[in-house]
Parts: sequence; structure tokens; C-alpha cells
Amino acid sequence: MVPIFLFSGFIAGKESKAIKGLGTVLDEKIPIESVELPQNSFIFDHDGQLISEITSQQQNRTYIKYSDIPEVVKTIYIESEDKRFFEHIGFDAAGMLRAVFINAQSQSIEQGGSTITQQLARNVYLSFEQTYNRKLSELLYSYQLEKNFTKEQIFEGYLNAIYFGNGAYGIGTAATHYFNRQIQELHLAELVFISAIPNNPTLYDPIKNFDNTKDRQERLLNLLNQNGTITKEEMEEALQYPITLSIKERVDTQADYVTYVHQELKQLISESEGYTQKLADAKNKVLIENQLTERVNKVVSQGVIIHTALESTIQKKLVNAIDQHLPSNQVQGAATVIDHQSHKIVALSGGKDYEKYSFNRAFQAFRQPGSAIKPLLDYAPYIDITGATAKSRIDAGSFCKNEYCPENYSEKNYGMVSLETALKYSYNTAAVRMLDEIGINEGFSYLQPFGFSSISKDDYNNLAVAIGGFKYGVSPLELTSAYTTFGNNGLYYENHTIVKVTDLTGKTLYEWKDTPVRIWKESTNEEMRELLAAVVKSGTGQKASVSSTYVGGKTGTSNDYKDLWFVGLTDTYTAGIWVGKDKGGNVSNIYNQGPQMLIWRDVMK
Repeated sequence: MVPIFLFSGFIAGKESKAIKGLGTVLDEKIPIESVELPQNSFIFDHDGQLISEITSQQQNRTYIKYSDIPEVVKTIYIESEDKRFFEHIGFDAAGMLRAVFINAQSQSIEQGGSTITQQLARNVYLSFEQTYNRKLSELLYSYQLEKNFTKEQIFEGYLNAIYFGNGAYGIGTAATHYFNRQIQELHLAELVFISAIPNNPTLYDPIKNFDNTKDRQERLLNLLNQNGTITKEEMEEALQYPITLSIKERVDTQADYVTYVHQELKQLISESEGYTQKLADAKNKVLIENQLTERVNKVVSQGVIIHTALESTIQKKLVNAIDQHLPSNQVQGAATVIDHQSHKIVALSGGKDYEKYSFNRAFQAFRQPGSAIKPLLDYAPYIDITGATAKSRIDAGSFCKNEYCPENYSEKNYGMVSLETALKYSYNTAAVRMLDEIGINEGFSYLQPFGFSSISKDDYNNLAVAIGGFKYGVSPLELTSAYTTFGNNGLYYENHTIVKVTDLTGKTLYEWKDTPVRIWKESTNEEMRELLAAVVKSGTGQKASVSSTYVGGKTGTSNDYKDLWFVGLTDTYTAGIWVGKDKGGNVSNIYNQGPQMLIWRDVMK
């Protein structure tokens, strides 16, 4: 073959000006600029407590720098996997032959023929199929890795890429997973113990096959002693050291809240990187949506810290209150609590006995708001436009227009009453008159800044919306968020769970940049706060009363008692509670108990 190879080279040389060099071709076909390994991301609450770990691509990995890896660990892998690592160019023919002889001698697979560089290429870029094509690709990728990175960088990537069983990838992850301690805190015996696993993660599974792992640990300790890495005394002490596993469970709490955080992260990245505008302009929205999903997955896989506004104490109170006041799983509930001073969502419930990523009623359920919509669509716009006050009078008598004839809850007519009386007793005809007087379009113009996502064109032609008769409805999160305006002097701020997103070094990658919108005048807001306070003090919302400088809110009940609402605020927090059945069944049997108000009270007291 040698003469043929030389002749081919001679012929090729004549055409060298027209043919690209091997290095150039590889750079084009196999461009390797970085070794990217999926890393864990983390979600923290308001107090800096970890509430959820996110593993990307089912790979539990916490990346660790080369300088933080103990020298004895590096020595183990050099001695057992690739003795000539710091000398070869990515593959080692002599090492392959040596592996064959050692494995034959021991009648087991103690050494592999692949170098550390080849194993890194296989773990990051290729599959584990045993084919000639894959082996050739492995060599080419190894060549590119050696050309573009230092030996230390390759070794670092390798020690973070290899699999340690039970979903743990990388030596740092193995330390925390099996011993619940950082790698720098481990004893020599423990370091060697976990280093034994990657040779065969099934055979040396510390949980299922502890004795096998211990046997290989002892062989590795003997190897370290023979090459002078550790003394005989250190080896014997390590051999006697008791190995006690302490399996670290992945942190994954606050399912209701975390589910929405994932939703909001997608929104944040979409707005920050222009996907929102692309979706608005695109004809093929599915394509853009898929691109956005891929982008979010890439961000999370790179390892980020999501700092949230979750106040775990309030979240716990909210979940407990819903469990306590809802009689069974047939009756469900959802809630949102917002710190309207900081514009942050501090607690959120997706339903009784909520499971992560399931249907989250707080932001995915759209229900008829009943009278809870009146302050936003009827009263505030009416006061803002006409200059009325809480003491101004309105007709709460019978009303009919275009065959629409709503009735008050009691089916009585009350004549002229103050706005305060009309709201605190929730007279329907008074609310419909207000919206009719200012005009439906004008009333809806006050709702537009809130971004209610399911308002339809049909709603603009239906006076029944004045008392909550929408085609689709609103979500608890949307309604609660709109009510925060009453806590901000008539200004509306977008409310979020995410404070900021940083990389693992603390550099800020994303944060919301919102501008407040004035919805109504400050004088209007003062009148509304007086009206809402009257509802709790002496009206339909008395069961929600708590000891606070300010308490105000509004009840809401949809037709046939399908939805029970209470949305209200204190000086600091705005909270909205919905109670009902998922399929819209009647809940009149619990109406008099007022569970929505009792939940609100228990959270706010």
C-alpha cells in the first residue's frame, strides 16, 4: 500500500492549488469552537433559597473547573484510561494495543482503546454505536479537539462529560449525588470510589452493585500506590475508610409557582430577543414558536440561575388554605398573590393537590369573572369619565335595552342609591347602567392595557360583560394583576415572578424592563379604594376582613354559581381567589361558606 499512497500523494500534489488542505476541510466540516455540555439550571426564591433544579436533556450535571478537581482524580483517569494523554495528538495506537493485552490478561474490560480525547468527542458530538464510520468520525473530532483546545481544557471537558450512573454526569455531580458534599470535601477513599464508576456505570453502580464498586476502588487505590501517587499508609487508611452513601435528592418544590416561572421565562426570552415581534408578524407562527422553544432550551441547558419573587411563607399559607377550605378535588381553586409595591408575583396556586406541569388554573383557566369585573370595567371608568364619587347616586332599578334585562341578585329594584351602596351589595342593574352610559367601547378601552388575552370581538357588543358575562372569561392571574392598579394610584405595572436571570457566575442575562401605564386618574383611584373598602367592611366581602391599615376588594359569582371569586388588596399585597369546578359545575352548596373569601383571609392575615 505504501507505493500506492506515495503515487497518490504525488498526483495530488500537482493539484494542490485547487484542493483545500485537510485542516481547512475539517475546520469547515467539523467546526469546534467550544465544548458545550448541558448543565443544571436553578430557580431561587425571594430569600435566595433553592426551590428547583432543572436538568437539561435528562443530564444532571453541575460543571466543575479543572483547577477545582483534586489531583488524585486526574491521576486516576490518566493511569486507568490514557497514560499518554499529555503526549498524543488525540489518538494513541500504542495505547490501543496495550489495552488489548491488559484486558485479555485480566479477562475483563479494565481499559478501553479510546483516548480521553476520543471519549470526550464520543460523549459530546457522537453516538456510542460500534461502527467503522463512528470510529472514523471519533478520530476526526479528536483531531479537531486537540487542535483547538489545550490538554487541560480537554481533560476538564472529559471529567464533566462522563457518566457516573443514576442520571449523574461529571465528577462534581457524582460527589454531590452520592455523598451530598462538594468534591473538595470528600475523603481520598470517597474520591477513588466515585472515580471507579464510569468504567462501567451499570456494573459499578454504587446503589445496586456496591460491592463491585468497592472492589474496583481497591484496585484503583493499589494502582495509585504502585505509581507513587499515594503512600502505602495512605492506601491502607483509604481501604479501611467506611464508604457511606448519602444520596442527594434533586430539589424540586413549589410546583405551582415553578410551572409558571417556566412559562414566564419563555415570555422573557421572547420579548428580550425579538421573538414576540416575529410571532406578531409571521405567517408561519409554528416555525417561530419552535425556534423560540429551541432557544429557551439552549439557554436553560447552558446553566442559568432564575431569581424569583416567591415568598415561600405566603406560598405555603396559600396552598394550605386551599386544601383546608375546598371540600374535595371535585371543587377546585386557583389563586395569585402579588406584591403591588414591587410589582412581583409572590405566590401562586394552580389548584388543589397541584402536580408540576399539569393544567395550571392560575394562568391557564379562563372563567367568567362575575361581579369581580365591575370595579375595572364599570365603576372606575364611570368615575374617571363623569367625575362621580363614592357618594354619587345611580339608579339600581329595573333596566332593559335591546331585549337585555338583567336583574339584581335579590331580584329586587332599589331605585336611586350611592355608588358605594351599589358596589358593596353588588347591584347588577346599577353596573350595567354605568357601562351603558359611558359606552362599551369606552369601558373596554380601560381594560386594554391589562392585556386580558381571551376578550373577543363579541364581548364588545354585549352589555352583559358589565356583570361578568364574557364569551370566554379571564384567568385568576390576569384579574389579580389588573387589580394591582388600585394599589398604585391608578398606574398599571406588569407583574412578574422572575426578578432576573443570571449565568452561573452572576452576570445578568435577562430582566424585565417594564414601563407603567396610567389607567385612570389618582382621584378616581382614591374613590375606588373607598368603594372597595366598603365591600369588605359592610358589604358582600365581609368574610375576607383582616386586621390591616387598608383592606378592600370585590366578590364575584357567575351564573348558576359556577364560579366564586374574591379579588382584593391590602397596603402591600393584591390577591385573587377563584373557586369552582373544572367542567363548570354548580357550586351553590358551598356559596354561603364563602371559601374564596376564607382562603383570601387566611393568606392575608
